[in-house]
Amino acid sequence: MVIDKGLGLSAFADLMETAGSFIDVVKLGFGTSALYPIEMIAKKIELAHQHQITIMPGGTFLEVAVAQKRVDPFFSVVAALGFSGLEVSDGTIELNREQRSTLIKQALKEGLTVFTEYGKKAWGSVIDQEGLLRTVYSDLECGAELVTVEGRESGRGAGLYDESGSCRDPELLQVVERLPDPYKLMWETPLKSQQVWMMQTLGRHVNLGNIAPEDILSVEALRRGLRSDTFVES
Repeated sequence: MVIDKGLGLSAFADLMETAGSFIDVVKLGFGTSALYPIEMIAKKIELAHQHQITIMPGGTFLEVAVAQKRVDPFFSVVAALGFSGLEVSDGTIELNREQRSTLIKQALKEGLTVFTEYGKKAWGSVIDQEGLLRTVYSDLECGAELVTVEGRESGRGAGLYDESGSCRDPELLQVVERLPDPYKLMWETPLKSQQVWMMQTLGRHVNLGNIAPEDILSVEALRRGLRSDTFVES
Protein backbone atom coordinates (compact mmCIF):
# COMPACT_ATOMS: atom_id res chain seq x y z
CA MET A 1 0.00 0.00 0.00
CA VAL A 2 1.45 3.31 -1.14
CA ILE A 3 0.72 6.57 0.63
CA ASP A 4 0.28 9.61 -1.62
CA LYS A 5 0.60 12.79 0.43
CA GLY A 6 0.18 15.24 -2.44
CA LEU A 7 1.63 14.06 -5.74
CA GLY A 8 0.82 16.20 -8.76
CA LEU A 9 -1.03 14.61 -11.63
CA SER A 10 2.06 14.21 -13.81
CA ALA A 11 3.98 12.61 -10.94
CA PHE A 12 1.06 10.28 -10.22
CA ALA A 13 0.84 9.27 -13.89
CA ASP A 14 4.59 8.62 -13.95
CA LEU A 15 4.20 6.53 -10.80
CA MET A 16 1.54 4.40 -12.43
CA GLU A 17 3.63 3.93 -15.57
CA THR A 18 6.85 3.13 -13.72
CA ALA A 19 5.68 1.10 -10.73
CA GLY A 20 1.95 0.45 -11.11
CA SER A 21 2.44 -3.30 -11.49
CA PHE A 22 3.97 -3.45 -7.98
CA ILE A 23 1.21 -1.48 -6.23
CA ASP A 24 -1.94 -3.01 -4.77
CA VAL A 25 -3.43 0.01 -3.01
CA VAL A 26 -2.93 3.77 -3.12
CA LYS A 27 -4.05 5.77 -0.10
CA LEU A 28 -4.45 9.52 -0.44
CA GLY A 29 -3.02 10.25 2.99
CA PHE A 30 -5.09 11.52 5.93
CA GLY A 31 -7.47 14.26 4.68
CA THR A 32 -5.59 15.36 1.55
CA SER A 33 -8.43 14.12 -0.67
CA ALA A 34 -10.40 17.22 0.28
CA LEU A 35 -7.67 19.55 -0.97
CA TYR A 36 -7.36 18.46 -4.61
CA PRO A 37 -9.31 20.09 -7.43
CA ILE A 38 -12.14 17.70 -8.31
CA GLU A 39 -10.79 17.20 -11.83
CA MET A 40 -7.39 16.15 -10.49
CA ILE A 41 -8.71 13.68 -7.94
CA ALA A 42 -11.03 12.19 -10.56
CA LYS A 43 -8.07 11.71 -12.90
CA LYS A 44 -5.98 10.06 -10.18
CA ILE A 45 -8.82 7.66 -9.50
CA GLU A 46 -9.19 6.92 -13.21
CA LEU A 47 -5.46 6.21 -13.56
CA ALA A 48 -5.53 3.87 -10.57
CA HIS A 49 -8.48 1.99 -12.06
CA GLN A 50 -6.63 1.62 -15.37
CA HIS A 51 -3.84 -0.16 -13.51
CA GLN A 52 -6.20 -2.31 -11.43
CA ILE A 53 -5.09 -0.56 -8.24
CA THR A 54 -7.45 0.06 -5.35
CA ILE A 55 -7.50 3.76 -4.43
CA MET A 56 -8.92 5.18 -1.22
CA PRO A 57 -8.96 8.31 0.94
CA GLY A 58 -7.09 8.21 4.25
CA GLY A 59 -8.76 6.91 7.38
CA THR A 60 -8.44 10.23 9.21
CA PHE A 61 -10.79 11.77 6.64
CA LEU A 62 -13.52 9.30 7.65
CA GLU A 63 -12.77 10.00 11.31
CA VAL A 64 -13.42 13.70 10.66
CA ALA A 65 -16.76 12.78 9.05
CA VAL A 66 -17.66 10.66 12.08
CA ALA A 67 -16.74 13.46 14.49
CA GLN A 68 -18.82 15.94 12.48
CA LYS A 69 -21.73 13.48 12.15
CA ARG A 70 -21.50 13.66 8.35
CA VAL A 71 -20.83 10.01 7.55
CA ASP A 72 -23.65 9.64 5.00
CA PRO A 73 -22.55 12.68 2.91
CA PHE A 74 -18.96 11.44 3.14
CA PHE A 75 -19.88 8.03 1.75
CA SER A 76 -21.95 9.64 -1.00
CA VAL A 77 -19.02 11.76 -2.19
CA VAL A 78 -16.52 8.87 -1.95
CA ALA A 79 -18.80 6.69 -4.07
CA ALA A 80 -19.60 9.47 -6.56
CA LEU A 81 -15.92 10.22 -7.15
CA GLY A 82 -15.24 6.58 -7.94
CA PHE A 83 -12.98 5.57 -5.07
CA SER A 84 -12.71 1.78 -4.97
CA GLY A 85 -11.58 1.38 -1.36
CA LEU A 86 -12.00 2.87 2.09
CA GLU A 87 -9.95 2.83 5.28
CA VAL A 88 -11.90 2.51 8.54
CA SER A 89 -9.77 3.57 11.50
CA ASP A 90 -9.93 5.23 14.87
CA GLY A 91 -6.36 6.41 15.20
CA THR A 92 -7.47 9.84 16.38
CA ILE A 93 -11.05 9.40 17.60
CA GLU A 94 -12.70 6.60 19.59
CA LEU A 95 -15.03 4.13 17.90
CA ASN A 96 -16.86 1.44 19.81
CA ARG A 97 -17.25 -2.01 18.26
CA GLU A 98 -20.77 -1.32 17.02
CA GLN A 99 -19.75 1.91 15.29
CA ARG A 100 -16.73 0.26 13.67
CA SER A 101 -18.78 -2.65 12.38
CA THR A 102 -21.46 -0.32 11.04
CA LEU A 103 -18.90 1.73 9.09
CA ILE A 104 -17.37 -1.41 7.57
CA LYS A 105 -20.74 -2.72 6.48
CA GLN A 106 -21.86 0.67 5.14
CA ALA A 107 -18.71 0.91 3.01
CA LEU A 108 -19.27 -2.60 1.67
CA LYS A 109 -22.81 -1.64 0.67
CA GLU A 110 -21.30 1.20 -1.37
CA GLY A 111 -19.24 -1.39 -3.25
CA LEU A 112 -15.97 -0.37 -1.60
CA THR A 113 -13.15 -2.69 -0.57
CA VAL A 114 -12.58 -2.06 3.13
CA PHE A 115 -9.22 -1.84 4.84
CA THR A 116 -9.31 -1.29 8.58
CA GLU A 117 -6.59 -0.10 10.90
CA TYR A 118 -5.77 -0.89 14.51
CA GLY A 119 -3.75 1.42 16.76
CA LYS A 120 -3.52 5.04 17.83
CA LYS A 121 -1.48 7.81 16.21
CA ALA A 122 -0.64 9.62 19.46
CA TRP A 123 3.07 9.76 20.30
CA GLY A 124 3.98 6.91 22.66
CA SER A 125 0.90 4.81 21.90
CA VAL A 126 1.42 1.05 21.87
CA ILE A 127 -0.25 -1.97 20.28
CA ASP A 128 -2.07 -4.39 22.56
CA GLN A 129 -1.78 -7.93 21.20
CA GLU A 130 -5.10 -9.19 22.56
CA GLY A 131 -6.91 -6.06 21.44
CA LEU A 132 -5.41 -6.43 17.98
CA LEU A 133 -6.51 -10.06 17.77
CA ARG A 134 -10.07 -9.26 18.80
CA THR A 135 -10.23 -6.42 16.30
CA VAL A 136 -8.82 -8.53 13.45
CA TYR A 137 -11.34 -11.31 13.97
CA SER A 138 -14.26 -8.89 14.28
CA ASP A 139 -13.24 -6.71 11.32
CA LEU A 140 -12.70 -9.70 9.03
CA GLU A 141 -16.02 -11.18 10.08
CA CYS A 142 -17.68 -7.90 9.08
CA GLY A 143 -16.07 -8.13 5.64
CA ALA A 144 -12.82 -6.17 5.85
CA GLU A 145 -10.20 -7.18 3.27
CA LEU A 146 -7.14 -6.51 5.45
CA VAL A 147 -6.41 -5.09 8.89
CA THR A 148 -3.52 -2.63 9.04
CA VAL A 149 -1.32 -2.34 12.13
CA GLU A 150 -0.59 1.31 12.93
CA GLY A 151 2.92 2.61 12.37
CA ARG A 152 2.16 6.16 11.24
CA GLU A 153 3.48 7.70 8.05
CA SER A 154 6.68 8.60 9.90
CA GLY A 155 7.32 5.12 11.28
CA ARG A 156 8.38 6.54 14.65
CA GLY A 157 6.97 6.99 18.14
CA ALA A 158 3.55 5.35 17.81
CA GLY A 159 1.90 2.00 17.31
CA LEU A 160 4.46 -0.62 16.32
CA TYR A 161 7.53 1.57 16.66
CA ASP A 162 9.52 3.44 19.26
CA GLU A 163 11.00 6.90 18.73
CA SER A 164 13.93 5.48 16.74
CA GLY A 165 11.68 3.51 14.38
CA SER A 166 12.48 0.07 15.85
CA CYS A 167 9.68 -2.37 16.62
CA ARG A 168 8.97 -1.76 20.30
CA ASP A 169 7.57 -5.25 20.91
CA PRO A 170 8.84 -7.98 18.58
CA GLU A 171 6.62 -10.47 20.39
CA LEU A 172 3.68 -8.64 18.83
CA LEU A 173 4.41 -10.48 15.61
CA GLN A 174 3.37 -13.67 17.36
CA VAL A 175 -0.16 -12.53 16.66
CA VAL A 176 0.23 -13.93 13.14
CA GLU A 177 0.59 -17.43 14.60
CA ARG A 178 -2.87 -17.11 16.11
CA LEU A 179 -4.61 -16.15 12.86
CA PRO A 180 -5.96 -18.62 10.29
CA ASP A 181 -4.53 -16.41 7.54
CA PRO A 182 -1.52 -14.24 8.48
CA TYR A 183 -1.78 -12.43 5.16
CA LYS A 184 -4.92 -10.70 6.39
CA LEU A 185 -2.63 -8.28 8.22
CA MET A 186 -0.82 -5.30 6.70
CA TRP A 187 2.07 -3.66 8.55
CA GLU A 188 2.84 0.03 8.11
CA THR A 189 6.55 0.19 7.27
CA PRO A 190 7.58 3.56 5.85
CA LEU A 191 11.27 3.08 6.73
CA LYS A 192 13.67 0.76 4.91
CA SER A 193 14.86 -0.81 8.17
CA GLN A 194 11.26 -1.74 8.98
CA GLN A 195 10.64 -3.19 5.53
CA VAL A 196 13.75 -5.36 5.76
CA TRP A 197 12.95 -6.50 9.30
CA MET A 198 9.39 -7.45 8.40
CA MET A 199 10.50 -9.43 5.36
CA GLN A 200 13.18 -11.23 7.33
CA THR A 201 10.73 -11.98 10.15
CA LEU A 202 7.48 -12.72 8.33
CA GLY A 203 8.65 -13.51 4.81
CA ARG A 204 9.04 -11.55 1.61
CA HIS A 205 5.33 -11.71 0.77
CA VAL A 206 4.29 -9.83 3.93
CA ASN A 207 1.79 -7.02 3.28
CA LEU A 208 3.51 -3.65 3.71
CA GLY A 209 1.80 -0.27 3.97
CA ASN A 210 2.61 3.45 3.96
CA ILE A 211 5.31 2.96 1.36
CA ALA A 212 6.50 6.25 -0.12
CA PRO A 213 5.98 6.55 -3.89
CA GLU A 214 9.71 6.95 -4.50
CA ASP A 215 10.43 3.70 -2.60
CA ILE A 216 8.20 1.27 -4.50
CA LEU A 217 10.88 -0.18 -6.75
CA SER A 218 13.31 -0.30 -3.83
CA VAL A 219 10.80 -2.35 -1.81
CA GLU A 220 10.17 -4.67 -4.75
CA ALA A 221 13.93 -5.17 -5.10
CA LEU A 222 14.02 -6.14 -1.40
CA ARG A 223 11.24 -8.67 -1.96
CA ARG A 224 13.15 -10.26 -4.83
CA GLY A 225 16.51 -10.39 -3.08
CA LEU A 226 17.98 -7.82 -5.43
CA ARG A 227 19.48 -5.72 -2.63
CA SER A 228 22.19 -6.68 -0.18
CA ASP A 229 19.77 -6.50 2.76
CA THR A 230 17.76 -9.50 1.53
CA PHE A 231 20.26 -11.12 -0.83
CA VAL A 232 20.52 -14.89 -0.56
CA GLU A 233 23.35 -16.51 -2.50
CA SER A 234 21.73 -19.89 -3.10
